[in-house]
Amino acid sequence: MKSILVIGLGRFGINTINKLNELGHQIMAIDTNEEKVNAVLPYVTDALIGNAANEQFLQTLGINHYDLCIVAIGDNFQNSLQITSLLKEMGAPYVVSRASSDVHAKFLLRNGADQIIYPEKQLAEWTAIRYSSDHIFDYIELDASCAIFEIEPPENWVGKSIAELNIRRKYNLNIVGIKIGGRVMIEINPDMQLHKEDRVLVAGSIKSIKKCFK
Repeated sequence: MKSILVIGLGRFGINTINKLNELGHQIMAIDTNEEKVNAVLPYVTDALIGNAANEQFLQTLGINHYDLCIVAIGDNFQNSLQITSLLKEMGAPYVVSRASSDVHAKFLLRNGADQIIYPEKQLAEWTAIRYSSDHIFDYIELDASCAIFEIEPPENWVGKSIAELNIRRKYNLNIVGIKIGGRVMIEINPDMQLHKEDRVLVAGSIKSIKKCFK
């Protein structure tokens, strides 16, 4: 369980809080809007109405005691930069800041953000990859060149064992799991045969994935 500060209660901030609450973390929420603060009270350990861009206000929160600070503000460029900078100056061990553009992301990193979240861009990339292919059901980006993809087995994989297919050598892909009936198996036996209804989790590049289905 971690102690987490979330600043900004727009849709992104609220959805983040809901998930953190499900995961059992201690959450402090901050926003200037009283209505939004009251709305998240059932899901947080504590919440305050206040302007986090105000240095004196932030100093009352004991920033260095939080394991993680999330700056969820995306619509106020100056405030998000200022808050990110103040958090690091006050000893925040790890700051994740939301960006609304590439320029915003660059400035946040310069102002001390340890990690950038860019929801609109990330969702757009996910949508483009997911819905432009009939064979990809989901994916998680690991870096600019590699991701974990959930794919259906190509026709020439069905009925063959993982050892027979030798996917790593042929396609430069690594099988990290197989989803069978909605359940993911991560202990992969080389003798396992793939079936048409299975979903295969593979790590590699989108270029390698496309090669599988040519």
